[in-house]
Amino acid sequence: MKRAFYIGRFQPYHLGHHAVLKKIADEVDEVVIGIGSAQKSHGLSDPFTAGERVMMIRHALEDINIRHYALPIEDIQQNSVWVSYILSRTPPFDVVYSNNPLVIRLFEEAGIEVLQSPMYQRDIYSGTE
Repeated sequence: MKRAFYIGRFQPYHLGHHAVLKKIADEVDEVVIGIGSAQKSHGLSDPFTAGERVMMIRHALEDINIRHYALPIEDIQQNSVWVSYILSRTPPFDVVYSNNPLVIRLFEEAGIEVLQSPMYQRDIYSGTE
């Protein structure tokens, strides 16, 4: 069984995330979804709580046939131990999906395979713009 890890803030979960997860679902049996910056909420760029984001993801993925775990991941601000921190809070996984240059670098330095997926209408679907 192949399991993937996909991390994002999901503020909010949007169609771009959904398109990426559909692609991941075609390639793996399970996906661990890391809800990054889980401690942040009630702000202009981070309006939703981790619990609200878990529920958004749960409801959105009802139409995708994939086993998944949505796990809150708080920020630690220490890149040198970040991958170890992630690994200690998630089920084991075989591959990471990310387009974030820092995330790619950190996981590759740890010897974990990273795959990039095409952005889905990034100019329209962005939680930060």
